[in-house]
Amino acid sequence: MRVKNRSALALLLVTTFLLSSCGAASGAKKAPEERAAEAADLEVYFFDAGKADAILLTTANSAVLIDAGEKGFGKTVLACLEEKGVERLDCLIITHFDQDHVGGAARIINHIEVGAVLQSSRPKDSEEYEKYVKALANAEIEPVTVQETLVFALDGVSYTVDPPRQAKYSSDNSNNSSLIVSARNGANGFLFMGDAQTERLSEFLAANSRTYDVLKVPHHGKDEPLLGALIESTQPAYAVITSSDDEPESAEVVETLESAGVKALLTREGAVTLRGDGAELALYENGA
Repeated sequence: MRVKNRSALALLLVTTFLLSSCGAASGAKKAPEERAAEAADLEVYFFDAGKADAILLTTANSAVLIDAGEKGFGKTVLACLEEKGVERLDCLIITHFDQDHVGGAARIINHIEVGAVLQSSRPKDSEEYEKYVKALANAEIEPVTVQETLVFALDGVSYTVDPPRQAKYSSDNSNNSSLIVSARNGANGFLFMGDAQTERLSEFLAANSRTYDVLKVPHHGKDEPLLGALIESTQPAYAVITSSDDEPESAEVVETLESAGVKALLTREGAVTLRGDGAELALYENGA
């Protein structure tokens, strides 16, 4: 894949960020439908990253990475980008700063051009976070800390980034500060929940009115009281769980998904690829 028309994409991102920072909330809510009139051939690739998140969304002319796995995983991401012919990331989204989400980010930023970085508003002290901040400075990238709903479009795919609503949560503050990202490509919808837990899920459920074909299950498939409500609200056909053999997903979570008629996909059994043209969606398990 050779990504084209970079300057136009960069301008679109910058313009959208400026609009979002001015608090154009009503416009942001309408933007996905308006901007996704012409769907693209979209591939969504869930890396086998252990109990960690790294998700790559690519079209012929765009590439977006959501989270970067653990420390050292950046090398795997870069190898995958090279294999796919991706020479530049249009956008890197760090949903929150736990090590299993930001760990590989520094290496990626250091070795490939990144057009924009979106991040959560809750820093978390760690070696991985410090390296990430240093890499941003070296690349002269000013990250966008998402504090209001942000919408942007790339190559026919519209993205919505939903930030945490509270300054601090009563429990699991880092996980509950996860950015929740959705991507819509024509009739195909994808929802990436980061590590959102009960308080953050409550916020999302109170506002959600959309269904999605694919749900990235929050917090690596750990048992969550609101999972049933999340499934009922979003109505996914597929649910992807990022877990490992050492730290597997909850059996109760898989049972809840299957009881609701949702196919559970486990990255610990191999990378998961979904490809859609805006109408039909095809599943390729184990990275096929």
